[in-house]
Amino acid sequence: MTTSTRTDIRLVAHLMRRAAFGAPAWRLEQLAESSYEDLVDDLLDIDSKSRPEEDLLERFNAEHADEENNEFTGARWFYRMINSDRVLEEKVALFWHNRLATGIAKSNVNLMMRQHLKVLRDYGLGNYRTLLHQISHDPAMLWWLDQQMNHAGAVNENYGRELLELFSMGRGNYTEDDVKAAASAFTGWTHDQSIPRYPNGWWEFSFVFREDDHEYGEKTFLGRTGDLDGGDIVDEIVKQDATAQFIAANLHRFFVSDEPDQKAIDVIAQSYFDSEYEMKPILRNIFHMDEFKNSIYDRIRWPAEHVANVVKITGTLTDPYESGFKDLVRQSAMMGQELLNPPTVEGWHTGREWIDSGFLIERVNYASKVLGNPNTPGMRKIIERISEGRATISPTELVEGCLYELGCVELEPRTMSILLGDLESDEPIAIDDNFGTQVGQIMELIVASREFQLS
Repeated sequence: MTTSTRTDIRLVAHLMRRAAFGAPAWRLEQLAESSYEDLVDDLLDIDSKSRPEEDLLERFNAEHADEENNEFTGARWFYRMINSDRVLEEKVALFWHNRLATGIAKSNVNLMMRQHLKVLRDYGLGNYRTLLHQISHDPAMLWWLDQQMNHAGAVNENYGRELLELFSMGRGNYTEDDVKAAASAFTGWTHDQSIPRYPNGWWEFSFVFREDDHEYGEKTFLGRTGDLDGGDIVDEIVKQDATAQFIAANLHRFFVSDEPDQKAIDVIAQSYFDSEYEMKPILRNIFHMDEFKNSIYDRIRWPAEHVANVVKITGTLTDPYESGFKDLVRQSAMMGQELLNPPTVEGWHTGREWIDSGFLIERVNYASKVLGNPNTPGMRKIIERISEGRATISPTELVEGCLYELGCVELEPRTMSILLGDLESDEPIAIDDNFGTQVGQIMELIVASREFQLS
């Protein structure tokens, strides 16, 4: 289980947990043959890689063609999380899904959510200004925040307010007059009405600018005065120091640590301006920061990350003809994160709030059930790797082997002591027909540890 590497495998494991959805040890060993710089560059180089073919999901699982149920859109997303070569694209889309929260609970049209997710995927790793422009044209977002009710002479402030408070600048960095000006600038920005659902099914929604419903005239927003429209509002927002700090703090929380580090946030904020709001250079800078490299286990995995990580270790659901993707959506929801349906416009509250008594039990039970099964392709490979060339193995070696194969998981000494104590014996363990079951039992103990729930 050792290999000559150019990059410390523990650092590779850390990078893959944060920038992707984890990986088993055999894959980490392959990646560790490259330099850290090359690994980061490869993650960011999404344009050289193809996206998974979703049409195969529909061919082998007709239910995925269902345009009415967001579960199937969530299932498609898990398929991409697990199998996409452009894995950072999916990770960043997950980040924006929480920050630019939009849900089917209000739109009630799943096709809108498919379109919304495509916006996050297409523009999430690009320029932040472009992303805000695109999200301001997104029918799901416009419906979510009542833009269809924002009319000249009857302004609805919902989108303008949330654009400032939750999507860009944060509370305390703008005035009520700025909110009113933003809302006025966005009047007439709406979407078309879909044709009746039957008999032909849903049609895609499109952005529409209704010139006769736009409130023209002088407006003052963040110190800029003129006949401003929604595009002008976005252009002014991205220039603000508060926006840089807001985006940096959220990126830090997602990729580095649940606990804020103002020094690191300031560095990220500066790269926001240095890159002229381009996400790839910002992320490259984050992944090379010492604060990032030293933040192992400083962050609680989100439910969707947890589910995808567990599945990747098992080696299942790698082909579109396999069934079970829809169940992943339900499992994540039971842990507190129903994809495409955030609880509020604020998105999900992350960090410790992922770990209440109910959610923690679901996280442990799911991982224990899946990783405790010695018959999945990934677990069979793990068992073979641990047992290779041995007739017996000590309990300590077995535990250490399982931790390594799970993606270089490291336990604190106290946790390790408790786990070894549960084995009740220091006697060597025979590599026999029962060994796979014993490995599964060790996995069940490990996934209940605090460290396994962290990333």
